[in-house]
Amino acid sequence: MTELGLPALGLGTSANDDFEECAETVKTALETGYRHVDTAQMYDNEEAVGEGIRRADVPREEVVVATKIHPDNLAYGDAKRTARESLERLGLDAVDLLYVHWPISAYDPEESLRAMDELREAGLCDHVGLSNFTPDLLEEARAILDSPVAAHQVECHPLFPQEELREYAVDHDHYLVGYSPLGRGEALDDPLLTEIAEKHDTSTAAVCLAWAFAQEALVPIPKATGEHVRANFEAQELQLDEADLDRIAEYDVRERVIDPDDAAWNR
Repeated sequence: MTELGLPALGLGTSANDDFEECAETVKTALETGYRHVDTAQMYDNEEAVGEGIRRADVPREEVVVATKIHPDNLAYGDAKRTARESLERLGLDAVDLLYVHWPISAYDPEESLRAMDELREAGLCDHVGLSNFTPDLLEEARAILDSPVAAHQVECHPLFPQEELREYAVDHDHYLVGYSPLGRGEALDDPLLTEIAEKHDTSTAAVCLAWAFAQEALVPIPKATGEHVRANFEAQELQLDEADLDRIAEYDVRERVIDPDDAAWNR
C-alpha cells in the first residue's frame, strides 16, 4: 500500500457545519483514537476541523488530515489558490492528503491534475487523491499525474460494495476510502444486515463497518457526532465470519445513495 499509511477507520465530517459541534467532534474522535480526519471545501467546516485538531491532546504528526478541492475550483489557478485558502482555514502548513472532489464542473484533466502535482511538489500536500471517479477517469488521471494516486474516495457500503473499484485499488496500490459507509442510514434497517447484527448481538452500523474492515484496501470514514463517534470506533472489535461476508457478497440488494445527475457515472 502507498506510503500514506491510512488507519483502518477515519472520521467523516460532511454536513457537520456547526462550528462548535464540529470542532468538539473532531477533538473527541482524536482523543478516542481516530487518526484520520476527512473534510472538504464543499463541507464549509475546514476552520472547525482545524480547531478540533488543535484542541485534541494528540500530536499533529499522528493525524492524517484530508481535504478536497471543490469542483468549481478545479481550474488550474483556482485549484492552487483555494488549496492555500483551505490550509489557512485549517491552520496547517500542509495536509496529508488532497483530493480532487468530483471530476465535474471546472475539472479539466490536464490542468486540474497539473495543479495537484504542483501543490504536492510545493509541499502543500503530501499525497494526491481522487474522489468520485469512474475506472476510465482513474486510468486517465493516473496517466497524466506525476504523483501516485494515494487514495480514491467513493460511496461504499454493504449495499453498494464497489467491487470493481475495490479491485482496482488493490491492483494499483491505493486506498479506496469509503464515504457513507452506513448508506446514509439506509443500510441500518436492511433485513440481512439486521439479521447479522442480531447474530453477533451488535448494531447494524457495526456490521456495516466490520464489513468494510474485512475488505482489502478499504477505509470507511463514517460521519458521526456524540456517542456514535465512540460506537463507530469500537466497531473495530467486531469480526464478521466467512458466512456473514459470503451472504453480503451474494446479496441481491444494491443501492447507491449519493447519485447527483452530473456525476461521472451518469454521463
